[in-house]
Amino acid sequence: MKKLRVLLVDDEIMIREGFKRLFDWEAHDCEVVGEAADGMEALAKIDALRPDIAIMDINIPIMSGLKVIQLARIKHPNTAFVIVSGYDDFSYCREALRLQITDYILKPVNYEEFGACIDSLKISLFQQRVSATAEPEQQDQRTIHGITRYLQEHLAEDVSLSVLAEQFHLSAPYISQLFKSEIGVNFLAYLTSIRMEQAKQLLLTTSLSITEVSARAGYADYRVFTKAFKKAEGITPSQYRRDFLEKA
Repeated sequence: MKKLRVLLVDDEIMIREGFKRLFDWEAHDCEVVGEAADGMEALAKIDALRPDIAIMDINIPIMSGLKVIQLARIKHPNTAFVIVSGYDDFSYCREALRLQITDYILKPVNYEEFGACIDSLKISLFQQRVSATAEPEQQDQRTIHGITRYLQEHLAEDVSLSVLAEQFHLSAPYISQLFKSEIGVNFLAYLTSIRMEQAKQLLLTTSLSITEVSARAGYADYRVFTKAFKKAEGITPSQYRRDFLEKA
């Protein structure tokens, strides 16, 4: 998988330098290709550099980060935006959701959590490209696309590399390498990510119990699910649902 191109947008140079120096972009298959300090510069850089990801502060001069995203979406619908802000305000979060922003991270940035966000984003971008592409694919691409579709369709089941190896008549090490080379994350990280997304959707859109959500997301033991969810999201499934209902 080619490196993802990243644009940093923040009016504070120390914040931009922090992102460049304190986060290991190389380890996450990304490269910083540009920076911007205000809204107009950000729009110009997005047009010129066509980044895969824009890390965007909300409160920037000339034009707010949310307005930049709204305008940039018109010409660059495939660019992913991650908001990094000092404002823990639900009105901002609600507008971010309306603009289909990938994530909303509060300052000061926890770079371990930010790394998990970037890895999840890589998976999301991969899936978008799978859905959008109509061009002839190489054998490895066809294989990984088939495997990821299978995982989505069998998410509630006990799926492992050995199960996939038997299903697709391939070796487990080969499938493991495909995930790293074609998606940029290992098999377990990918499986956990799509299971967490399924769980979050069920928590916010259904009244299913935590045990039922756990089972549908592929966790036979709800205690294992709760532990995995808290590690990924920072809060328990019950708190995640409660926070959403209180803010809605």
